[in-house]
Amino acid sequence: MAGRSSGAGQGAGQSAGGSSHSSHGGSAGEGAQDGAGPEDPAAEAAGGTGSRLWHSVGLAKATAVDLAVLAGHLVLYPTGMLPERDQAREAVRAHPPVLLLHGFVDNRSAFAVLRRSLHQHGWPQVQALNYSPLIGDIRTAAELLGRHVEEVCAQTGRRRVDVVGHSLGGLIARYYVQRLGGDLRIRTLVTLGTPHSGTRAVPALAPHPIIRQMRPGSEVLAELAEAAPGCRTRFVAFWSDLDQLMIPVEAARLLHPDLPAENVKVSGVGHLALPVHGTVVTEIRRALSGAGPLRPAIEAA
Repeated sequence: MAGRSSGAGQGAGQSAGGSSHSSHGGSAGEGAQDGAGPEDPAAEAAGGTGSRLWHSVGLAKATAVDLAVLAGHLVLYPTGMLPERDQAREAVRAHPPVLLLHGFVDNRSAFAVLRRSLHQHGWPQVQALNYSPLIGDIRTAAELLGRHVEEVCAQTGRRRVDVVGHSLGGLIARYYVQRLGGDLRIRTLVTLGTPHSGTRAVPALAPHPIIRQMRPGSEVLAELAEAAPGCRTRFVAFWSDLDQLMIPVEAARLLHPDLPAENVKVSGVGHLALPVHGTVVTEIRRALSGAGPLRPAIEAA
């Protein structure tokens, strides 16, 4: 998961203000200027209505895109359960290995587009991981991630890797970095729609414990809010203004005084589209390449 200002309300306010002022002897031009001012409640109401309408249109469009992504993903989902191709002996180039970690009740097929793009642009070692939806604790999932990172480093001869995590996957990777010493191994962590401060879209009585850990105030999020001096991992957090699974949408921003983080606002797409939208995929590649500061906001509509 953008709203834009509308000029229709302002125009309506100007016409109303012009008529009122001319009835007291003023010129129509002066009335139009006065009526459009901040003290005109009609103009403010009309402008607010226009803005909300535009946001609703954008949200509907983003939802439609998410549904299309979901439909395509359901077709690819079975392929995500196939074993990964061994890349251990592929040529080592400038880019470190990249691990892709999906969200809750998903699998590696969520990264089909991103994975192909990275391969095409010079990343030879890209692995999309699967973890079981039966895992009931972010801490346990982070430990399993750590083991896999060690295996990748041993197989490739690289000391550090990069990780891209979508939604819950980003939170698992962040826990590994902050709480399990993973900053020694992860160079850059890119998160996509990850509830860094917790999302109220998750019900308090959710049956799955790992879902409850994504709510604001959970023990896991309290641990991640603790001091993390000297963290050696660079963070890039992509958050969407139309992400319906992040309540509020700013929950996907990473704000921690000890973590070197860049937050990139994505306008025009929803939660599911973040790993597959071409504009976002291009920016992810830029983040992984370390090609200078990223744009603080991108338009992906």
